[in-house]
Amino acid sequence: MTAAGPWPRCSFVADAAHDPREGTAPPADRWFVVEHGGPWGRVPLSQSGIHPAAVAAISAWVATEAGRLVLVRRPGRAAGPTEDVVPGDTPGWPRRWFRVDSRPGHESIRTGTFVDEAELVEAVHAPGVPYVGPLHLVCTHGRHDTCCAVRGRPLAAALAAADPAPVWECSHIGGCRFAPALVLLPHGYVLGGLTAQDAPAVVRDYADGRLDPLWMRGRSSLPPAVQAAQHHARMATGATGVDALRPVDIVAEQQADGSPGWRVELADPACSVRLRERRVETGRPLTCAATVPGWMRVFELVEVRPTTTAHGALRDMDT
Repeated sequence: MTAAGPWPRCSFVADAAHDPREGTAPPADRWFVVEHGGPWGRVPLSQSGIHPAAVAAISAWVATEAGRLVLVRRPGRAAGPTEDVVPGDTPGWPRRWFRVDSRPGHESIRTGTFVDEAELVEAVHAPGVPYVGPLHLVCTHGRHDTCCAVRGRPLAAALAAADPAPVWECSHIGGCRFAPALVLLPHGYVLGGLTAQDAPAVVRDYADGRLDPLWMRGRSSLPPAVQAAQHHARMATGATGVDALRPVDIVAEQQADGSPGWRVELADPACSVRLRERRVETGRPLTCAATVPGWMRVFELVEVRPTTTAHGALRDMDT
């Protein structure tokens, strides 16, 4: 809080400061998406009244599968801008779960229904049935961050007005200062700052296999440096394909000025991206709920250059 009063909302400050989005997608190889009308607690899984056995089973799945739990509901209600309490789910009516694999080359969605949340204990490993089509998740989790509700709900409404079937409001994604957050599944691409006016065209492009790097934060199944490298490579090469710029290798290297950096090799089209990694003290809280100034990890572009055709797959690496 400043002497004059509260800090402005985090996403509006981040917009004005031009905080870089690239490299900020939250980590997730897989997603477990559960229909839950609310209310959602600040910690969605443990504070939303979900059956304790289901909480334990989902938590174990998240840990073993490098996964992420997201609660979802259909857009549309008369709640206030910071209140995420919705009329509860009708008892006895089936709700839906989705289990999503977002790893490159493994993209898929399986789905099923449940009535009692205790059934989710089995759902995390149940075969389910294939789900054809994308899922568009918009974070509207006002209890976690005001910006997510204020900016997320208009985006969800605009997408639902254009095509309601794939659209869900969802619980906390991360990177609240980049609100509204949109997750494109099954690929796990996370977008930030997207306007309600531009959103319908963006999701139509995704359905046609194209991405606009303007809004891109990154792909959840890739390390942050690779996310940033893909962004800069898209900007440099004009590549828009969903599966373009396949990561082949990532190598930590020290820059000439002594700062840490990365060399990321990409294919389709083949190019090498060098990045400088910096920790930037912002002098401000980075979320609406934060009370002290924060810092952000930034990947600055050093070089993008074409290379000979690369082969292989990204090696496992702890970043």
